[in-house]
Amino acid sequence: MNNRLLCTVLLCLPALNIQAETKVFEKTLKNGLKVLVKEDHRSPIAVSQVWYKVGSSYEPGGITGVSHMLEHMMFKGTDKHAAGEFSRIIAENGGEENAFTGQDYTAYFQTMEASRLPVSFELEADRMRGLHLLSEELTKELQVVTEERRMRTDDNPQAKMNEHFMAMVYSNSPYKHPVIGWPADIANYKVEDLQAWYQRWYAPNNATLVVVGDVQPNAVFDLAEKYFGELKTSEIKPLKPQTEIEQLGVRKITVKVPAKLPSVVLGYKVPSLKTATDESEAYALEVLAGVLDGGNSARLSSTLVRGKQIAVSTSAGYNLNARLSALFELEATPAEHKSVNDLELALKVEVEKLQKELITTDELQRIKAQVLATDIFQKDSAFYQAMELGTFETAGLGWQKADEYVSKINQVTPEQVRAVARKYLVEDHLNIAYLEPQAIKPSRQNKGAH
Repeated sequence: MNNRLLCTVLLCLPALNIQAETKVFEKTLKNGLKVLVKEDHRSPIAVSQVWYKVGSSYEPGGITGVSHMLEHMMFKGTDKHAAGEFSRIIAENGGEENAFTGQDYTAYFQTMEASRLPVSFELEADRMRGLHLLSEELTKELQVVTEERRMRTDDNPQAKMNEHFMAMVYSNSPYKHPVIGWPADIANYKVEDLQAWYQRWYAPNNATLVVVGDVQPNAVFDLAEKYFGELKTSEIKPLKPQTEIEQLGVRKITVKVPAKLPSVVLGYKVPSLKTATDESEAYALEVLAGVLDGGNSARLSSTLVRGKQIAVSTSAGYNLNARLSALFELEATPAEHKSVNDLELALKVEVEKLQKELITTDELQRIKAQVLATDIFQKDSAFYQAMELGTFETAGLGWQKADEYVSKINQVTPEQVRAVARKYLVEDHLNIAYLEPQAIKPSRQNKGAH
């Protein structure tokens, strides 16, 4: 986004923000299912999402990846509908559907013409409590997940490095496990494992139903009552705290895998919005990420890529919405004739600048404008609006936090940004991974070409 556009956005913010905000209607059914509805009448569609409060961070050792595996099995039939029927019925009604699993949630969604919402509800309610898990379907799907892991992780150098990095970073936080699961665990799933996981977590009192689109809230609540209201609850026991132990010094790992380019990742342990004792720190960390990696004028790109030309790519990231404490990450790939050590030093210099000097008013204004512009433009998507509500709600923050995001970012000061840099981006809480490329075998290249 160029500066002229940013200025235009800033001038238009009050009017745009009022237009973008729409009230969210909430109702909780007797069985504990929370229903959130947001009207958006710009197109005759409705997005329906069911969010379950369970993901890879809920999983004990031995069955890592079971949440993701169950996501696949949720399309494999119930007592009412055979395997594959769910997707066929949605397609016949002109809809699109899919699902995704993260560290803190598993979600299922459909986008359909608004009058078809009952079709979505009937199918989701059916598989919320009536899933029929079969050994033969699990055997088939194990091959699919094994291949998915090979393509997304084992044959992807950056993903492979990140997996080893996370396993080193965390001592006892469940964020150390990959969402897709460790290979040995995937190979040894049994139907009984998935059945127990399903019975424990897939229940109305552990779910949130989010609907955004050309709908009337009371009509949606009536439909939810009709299809979900009689579903039985589960006993959801609170998770035991898995608070990461204090890190007492820098940790480093070198990952040697077939790859074309080296890279380096720096990760500092930081609180999320959920775990911060002062929530303003989480928003300051969010702004800090934007200062470093918020477009072409951000510091990493302007200094390391175009300025000193020691990197071909850079990024900074922070997960504000994590259920547990998270990481503030810096990642970069060195330019030709530069090493990962050169880049590590350069990244640390950028961190030190943030600790010593206040960010400029122009930088802060740029970040705030980008955050607000992005928020406004993303609200053109009914899917994104539903996703935002579901993410905040399922992380235990409450959906109301989604509406606070822009105003909280606007309250961040340069002093707060410097304070979190000094407090959290410290050497004793630093983790570093180096990707050391190994020769790529011809067979691996050929495999990747198809």
